[in-house]
Amino acid sequence: MAAAVRLLLISFLIFSHYTPSLSVGEDVYLLEFKEGFQNSSALDSTWRNGTHPCRDKWRGIECEDNNNVSSLILVGLGLSGSSQQMDIEALSNLERLRFVSLENNSISGPIPEFNRLTSLRSLFISGNQFSGVIPDNFFDNMGSLKKLDLARNKFSGKIPVSLEKLGNLVQLSLENNEFSGPIPSIGQQSLVEVDFSNNKLQGRIPQLMSRFGPKPFDGNPDLCGPIVSKPCNANGLPDANNSSSDSDAGTKWVILGIVVTVLLMTILFNKAKKREENFSVLGKESSNKVVQVRIPSSNRRSMSRKGGSYKDPGTRSLRRGTSTGKHGNDLVVVNEEKGIFGLQDLMKAAAEVLGSGGLGSAYKAIMGNGASVVVKRFRDMNKLNRDAFDAEVRRLGRIRHRNILPPLAYHYRKEEKLLVTEFVPKGSLTFLLHGDRGSTSHAELTWPIRLKIIKGVARGMGFLHTEFANYELPHGNLKSSNILLSSNYEPLLTDYALYALISNTHSVQALFSYKCPEAVLYQQLSPKSDVYCLGVVILEIMTGKFPSQYLNNQKGGTDVVQWIRQAVSEDRVSELIDPEIVNTSSSIGQMEKMLFIGAACTESDHDKRIEMREAIRNIEEIQV
Repeated sequence: MAAAVRLLLISFLIFSHYTPSLSVGEDVYLLEFKEGFQNSSALDSTWRNGTHPCRDKWRGIECEDNNNVSSLILVGLGLSGSSQQMDIEALSNLERLRFVSLENNSISGPIPEFNRLTSLRSLFISGNQFSGVIPDNFFDNMGSLKKLDLARNKFSGKIPVSLEKLGNLVQLSLENNEFSGPIPSIGQQSLVEVDFSNNKLQGRIPQLMSRFGPKPFDGNPDLCGPIVSKPCNANGLPDANNSSSDSDAGTKWVILGIVVTVLLMTILFNKAKKREENFSVLGKESSNKVVQVRIPSSNRRSMSRKGGSYKDPGTRSLRRGTSTGKHGNDLVVVNEEKGIFGLQDLMKAAAEVLGSGGLGSAYKAIMGNGASVVVKRFRDMNKLNRDAFDAEVRRLGRIRHRNILPPLAYHYRKEEKLLVTEFVPKGSLTFLLHGDRGSTSHAELTWPIRLKIIKGVARGMGFLHTEFANYELPHGNLKSSNILLSSNYEPLLTDYALYALISNTHSVQALFSYKCPEAVLYQQLSPKSDVYCLGVVILEIMTGKFPSQYLNNQKGGTDVVQWIRQAVSEDRVSELIDPEIVNTSSSIGQMEKMLFIGAACTESDHDKRIEMREAIRNIEEIQV
């Protein structure tokens, strides 16, 4: 009996001085991780002792079941310091952590021990100052990794051969580093996108990578093989003979080009002012007629009303803002589907004003090859430097989805940026719904067509929330005026993923996501803010009413969110359906279900609002 008492006393003494590791909350581990940065002031307002990362909405934290941290998204927050001070061990204690993004900060040093996070699915650390050689076996134990972005750093040495073992890898971005040596046989079938451009790579490109075409290998002159149309010699390097002759020929052309350039310099300089007037001064705002860009009279075209419902006030010139930076006085083409054109082509084009909004002005231009494009001028896009901006827009230009309209080109200038996209003749959903009640175009918006539009919008949003899962706002500006319709009413989303580019606080708040309740009340944003915007679009399409949420101070329009909330409480949801489709369809039950989805998406309580994937799944279940 005495022995048992002694054992019990010893056990009590041991456990009274032992704190189980499970008692340490995820907040403690995250704060330990934060301590590794020299500058983490951007996190100070929400990352606080005694609060919960999920329930108290820590900045850059996303959670699973509102209880366990699943994503760490610290993009462009000015974080700095040495990577060797980063406490990756603290992150390894977050058992549900699947996504880490530290993009566009100022962290330096060798790659941190992210390979300790063996369950990680996405790792984005582009746009920092990481450097040095990555160990060859670094990725051996990261078999769950699907997306890896190491671009725009200073990594050197060989590309780790352990990347070959990542059987689930979908995206690999290694561009704009200093990697050297051969490319490993990274050709697993799961891969959809790779980028090795602008490194110092050498040797034969693995045949397994032929499906990606030559672009991912640009800026590596010592690579060879059929993919880049450059033969290899017996040692697997570019054929010296061909390279030599090509180099000599290239030198001759460069010299000839310099001579021609010198001869033309004076002519071009003297004509600069005339070309300036191709996109000349815009007239003053008029409530009765559309403002038009002054162009040569033989090329003038009147503006179609389908182009937009806003006029561009004041006096501006699209030509104003030409850059003389390293990209020269030209457009940078990021998508060649509509051909290749330069700034001079744009200056000579017939043009007209389409509209002006919170982010800038839009113009339509018809290129010499017959392609119609829209040029959008953005004034406050200085959040990223030129290289980072280039990388972001090129990423957008690579998008291929039937419900997403990718950019074709951009023009970079410090004071303003131009983004060029394809012109979509049918115009925006706003115009078709509200431009002219009773018009033929509005009458054509039957229930099947509206359902098609909603499903297309949802699929586009699903794609963006996968492609830009590391972004705080994958879209950020979803509203009917940013939904264009093809000739067969297939929706095309525009103005997406701009939050990462816009710098000025006032301009950022022009994004529609800033109208969601959590942004208005607490200045908090998340991918669920996009869900709220989707809900407003659904309610707008189903009711035919212009949402007051789109307007400053909500003066005008219909408060569709409050309207549906009241209708649900009073069990009269069917009364909200647009009479235009009620009288032409017998699917009232399906229409009511869609309204309920809109109500769930616009739930004011961020925690109770459904996730994007759930909204999409519910929308797909609706039938005509």
